[in-house]
Amino acid sequence: MNKNINTISNVKNFFQLKKTPRRFHKSHTSHKLAVSALILAVTIFASCRTVPEQKPEPETPQKPKLSRNLLAQGQLSADQLAAFFLSRNPNEDSAHITQFAQYYIDEASAEGINSDAAFAQMCLETGYLRFGGLVQPEFHNYCGLGAMDAEHPGEQFATEELGVRAHIQHLQAYATKEETQLHKELVDPRYNWVHKTKYIETIFDLTGNWATDPHYGEKIDSLLTAMEEFRY
Repeated sequence: MNKNINTISNVKNFFQLKKTPRRFHKSHTSHKLAVSALILAVTIFASCRTVPEQKPEPETPQKPKLSRNLLAQGQLSADQLAAFFLSRNPNEDSAHITQFAQYYIDEASAEGINSDAAFAQMCLETGYLRFGGLVQPEFHNYCGLGAMDAEHPGEQFATEELGVRAHIQHLQAYATKEETQLHKELVDPRYNWVHKTKYIETIFDLTGNWATDPHYGEKIDSLLTAMEEFRY
């Protein structure tokens, strides 16, 4: 009888041992499912978050490359020309210089002349409109046209616009051949003395043709370089 009881007890113990791993397996599976669900939730949450917009790197302003060719198109606007001018002569009125620069752009555009080079030449010839030589401010002569001595202090023009036009026309006379016609009314009294053949192409050719200063073209070149490097 005792032997049978022991046998029955052993069988119960056997089945209890068999059940334990099943309970453990079930619990372990539930745990794995819970962890997987948590990882999935975190992944979905992370993917749904708003990614902060990355601001593009500020572009470095490109410095203008200005042509030294007299028949090239100018690159700088009236505001830019005026800003450069006022950095060298801040005593002038900003609105006045901007309009003055616009005359150069308009007149140069009409005759196919480089407005940047012409404006730089004006800065050199007049000392940024400070004058101080033979030519006086009221002459509206911005390129030393006809200025030789006390008896010949230079040509005179009625307005700033006409003075700028004469300057541009004289550059055109040197830089083009006789068959190239003006687009605006002739105001340069020395135009026909020059406009017979093509004497010059670049600002460097002005040396010895426009002025006797051996460094004349180099000085205008230096001004154009300063205009290129100026922070507008």
